[in-house]
Amino acid sequence: MTMIDVRALVKTYTRKSVAGRDRVVARAVDGVSFTIDDGETFGLVGESGCGKTTTGRCLLRLVEPTSGEFRFKDEAVFSASPARMRALRRDMQMVFQDPTGSLNPRMKAGAIVEEGLVIHAIGTPTSRRARVIELFEMVGLDPSMRNRHPREFSGGQRQRIGLARALALGPSFLIADEPVSALDLSIQAQVINVFMDLQDRLALTLLLIAHDLHLVRHVCRRIAVMYRGRIVETGPTEDVLCEPAHAYTRSLVSATPQFGEQPPRIVFDEKTYDPAAALREVAPGHWARG
Repeated sequence: MTMIDVRALVKTYTRKSVAGRDRVVARAVDGVSFTIDDGETFGLVGESGCGKTTTGRCLLRLVEPTSGEFRFKDEAVFSASPARMRALRRDMQMVFQDPTGSLNPRMKAGAIVEEGLVIHAIGTPTSRRARVIELFEMVGLDPSMRNRHPREFSGGQRQRIGLARALALGPSFLIADEPVSALDLSIQAQVINVFMDLQDRLALTLLLIAHDLHLVRHVCRRIAVMYRGRIVETGPTEDVLCEPAHAYTRSLVSATPQFGEQPPRIVFDEKTYDPAAALREVAPGHWARG
């Protein structure tokens, strides 16, 4: 069953010209379409600046999309009223890339995790405290640490706090925006294992935004590769990474460190990129531009 259906998503940024008219200065997302099935982990990959994060923020309307359609459980999100959008956000949450910048340094960890419950007036103070303790245990943190401030935690622990905050309202859809890229390599695997364990236990549908191809290969059933705001290739993860059909995807794969002998580096020639090229099916369920 399809839970997430994104069609022709566009986000442009404009600036006033001398004549006072809006002039497009950046097309961050340019006609992105994809679906995610209920309970699936879907990867959105590409270099920094390709539009991955903007896509995720548009889905939750943290930034307003310019055009396009997003249906969540067959409900149109972009046309939802402010009151309805507030209710929908209980079921759609995001874990941000920077675990330091996304946590209020003046609040204690327990209050950060509880904040969503307070805003949505869920439960009593006693039940909310019990829920915070449950969430701390769920993400592998000692509940006695909930009275500490974010600066008193390591980077990995802060990201666990961010995950606990996102799970507090019991969402069914979670967007994880580069959730481990700001962490030391030694603790990245620990945090990802927590994500995967909780996804399985809570039956979450997950959109994983990342540039680490080893990571998406490990956890995602399907992926989409973005370049300059567009999806240039999408399909089953193994098919896309083992038999890349687009030149940009081949360049990404060749740049990924490998165990053993490193294959020759393939340099993508930007002059060959045709943004007007349509996606075509190169194998069952595997699509690429050109």
